[in-house]
Parts: sequence; structure tokens; C-alpha cells
Amino acid sequence: MTILAFEFSSPQRSVAVARGEVVLGEATETAGWSMAAFAMIEKVLAQAKMEREEIEAIAVGLGPGSYTGVRAAIALVQGWQLARGVKAMGVSSVAAIAEQARMEKLFGLVNIVVDAQRGEFYFATFDIAEISWTGITPLKILPMAEVQSRVKEGEILIGPEAAKFFPNGRAVFPRAAAVAVLAAGRGDSLAGEKLEPIYLRETNFVKAVK
Repeated sequence: MTILAFEFSSPQRSVAVARGEVVLGEATETAGWSMAAFAMIEKVLAQAKMEREEIEAIAVGLGPGSYTGVRAAIALVQGWQLARGVKAMGVSSVAAIAEQARMEKLFGLVNIVVDAQRGEFYFATFDIAEISWTGITPLKILPMAEVQSRVKEGEILIGPEAAKFFPNGRAVFPRAAAVAVLAAGRGDSLAGEKLEPIYLRETNFVKAVK
């Protein structure tokens, strides 16, 4: 199956195309928060020597992370599915970080941290091996102080901005290539309108008073 993947949940946005688990092209951008999504799509299709019509499925990183970035990626998937009738799949961006760490040969027990704003972090622990990885603790939100205590205990922290917030933290981004590889190992799909960002907090909306 030929998969086009989007990962816009972190400060490093990326697009990739893969056939099965073989990545044929990937493009990334990190300058600011503007997203040249269509330029990246054209770049990876050119790298893979493919036309848009050859894409059979679209995979998207669902976060947690930048809510705006994830929503933009989901909108691209929904539009593509509407126009082409392709399969759509959602992948946890935290799982994509774990897969990227495996690709970078970062093996062992690691804690993945993603900025959740408000002085808090999305946090999950994985055991990463050469061939695969295993989730040890489920994703949750922890305050900065509790994550810092993990650092003092010598635990390894990785994530998009781990090096920015924590001593000895290692920057590992969720990459579209990892999203594509994870999607290739699954047989499920769903309607694009059912894709939702992974967001552990309840969303609070304040209605304007007229």
C-alpha cells in the first residue's frame, strides 16, 4: 500500500511517502509556524517519482502537541479522502516519537515528554528495542516538577522540546516517515471526519456574551 503521511504536531513539520514500510521520500520544515504543506507534498512525490493518483492511503499524526498543527493536518487528510476516496488512518504522535527513537537506535527505557502548556507535559514511558518498542505506562499529563524529579533520578527524557526544558533531554521529533511506517503495519482505516486530535484535557469554550 502506498501511504502519504503528515506530521504537524511539533515545531518540526514533515510529510513523507512510503510503500509498505519502505520510505520513498520525506520533507521537513522548522522555520516558524507557517506550513508549506503543499510544497512538501509535491517534493516527496517527486522524490518517490509518483503522481497523486498513486496514493492509496493517508496517515496523520494526531498529537498530542500543536492543536492547530494537528487540525491542519487532519483537514488535509479529509480533503484528500473526499477528492480521491483513499483510506485514512490516525497515528499517535507519541508512538511516532517512539518509532523515530527506534530508527535513531535510541534503545532502552525512555520517557517521552511533549509540552502541554500551563507548565505541564504529556508523559509516557516506552521500552525501545532494535526491532520494536513497547509502551510501559499510558499517556498522561504531569506537572513540570514531577517530570524534573524523573531527571534527577537519572531517567532518560526524549521529545520534540525535551532538550529545551530539561538537562540532558534529547530532542526526538515525531516524523512523518515514522507515521507512515506505523500506519503500514495496520489494516484499519476510517472516515476522515472521524479523525480527532489526541488531547487529554477537556476543551473549554467560553461563549461570548452579546
